[in-house]
Amino acid sequence: MAMSLLGKILVRRLDDNTILRGRIVETESYLGHDDAASQSFKGKITPRNEPMFMKPGTAYVYFTYGMYHCFNISSKGDGAAVLLRAIEPLDNLDTMTSLRKQYRKGPKSQMKIKDLCNGPAKLCISFAIDIKSCNKQDLTSWDGMWVEEDENSKLIDTIVCSPRIGIKCEKKWQDKFLRYYIRDNPCVSKIEKIKMNELKYSQIKNLK
Repeated sequence: MAMSLLGKILVRRLDDNTILRGRIVETESYLGHDDAASQSFKGKITPRNEPMFMKPGTAYVYFTYGMYHCFNISSKGDGAAVLLRAIEPLDNLDTMTSLRKQYRKGPKSQMKIKDLCNGPAKLCISFAIDIKSCNKQDLTSWDGMWVEEDENSKLIDTIVCSPRIGIKCEKKWQDKFLRYYIRDNPCVSKIEKIKMNELKYSQIKNLK
């Protein structure tokens, strides 16, 4: 699911009916029970990670570092989910910029479009995604947020994967190639500079 979400459009309807749209360009996969980096490792269900065990397509939003939200979508597999890491802004960029500026420290200087949603916390701020409004929502039926197909998207040749970012667990799981992104998209949070840490689509299919 993490790879299949790339190129699709995340749509967010705000309380005032403003519609925000952005193309998903970077994701990370968390496999659940056996994945030592997953919040659902060993199948433990807590009030926080409960959405990971709900039906595929459920929003899982959690608070991190006491400051920011991260947004996941539950997927097939016991406790499995996909973290959305970066989005390419498409519609209502002024609203996204205004939401981001409320959280910025220092001078409210001009913000580049590519920097609006190029990270898990940034995209949550720009799309007004938080626990109170979005957590446990069914994205297949909720009118507050959903995922659309982009018929013009042809990304197979530009999809690559690499180890996940900021993972602290046993090395076996730190090194797993479970982060997927669109290679040439400027809105990706981090492009691997070391080619050995990056696999192309044709190689991804052969991973075990």
